[in-house]
Amino acid sequence: MASKKSTRATAPKSRSNHPDAIALLKADHRQVEQWFSQFEKAKSTSKKEQLANQICDALTVRTSIEEELFYPAFLEATGDKDLHHEAVVEHAGAKQLIAEIQGMAASDDYYDAKVTVLSEMIKHHVKEEEQPGGMFAEARKSDMDLAALGEQLLARKTELQAQAA
Repeated sequence: MASKKSTRATAPKSRSNHPDAIALLKADHRQVEQWFSQFEKAKSTSKKEQLANQICDALTVRTSIEEELFYPAFLEATGDKDLHHEAVVEHAGAKQLIAEIQGMAASDDYYDAKVTVLSEMIKHHVKEEEQPGGMFAEARKSDMDLAALGEQLLARKTELQAQAA
C-alpha cells in the first residue's frame, strides 16, 4: 500500500485534490502488481484464492471504468483507433480469463497457471498503456480534462466496488 500512497503524493491533482485520471489508473496498476507478486509467493491455497479474488474483482472494476469512461474520452480526444482497439481487445482476453478463474476452485489443476497467465497479460497491457507513445502518454498530450475524468473514474470505481460488496 505504500506504493499507492507515494503515487498519490506525487500525482497531479484535480481541483478537488484527487489524482487525475492517469495517476488513478497507474495507482491501480501498482496495487494489482503487488497482489500478483503476493500470489506468486503464497503457499496456501486459501491465500492464493483470496489474492486471486482481490485481483479479479479489482480488474473487473478497472476494465469497467476504463471502457465506460477513459477509453471513449481518449478516442474522442486523440482519434487514435489503433491504441483504443488494442486496449479493448486486451481487456476482452483478460475478462475471459477472469471469468474462468472465478469459476474455478483454487485447488483445481489449472488455477495457478491461469492466474499466472492473467498476470502476464496484465503486465503486457500495463506496459502498453504506460510506455512512451502509449495511451497514457498520448492522453497527456491531448486536450483531455484528466482532472475531471479522474473524478469521474473515482466516483464510478467507488460505485462499482459498493455494488460488488
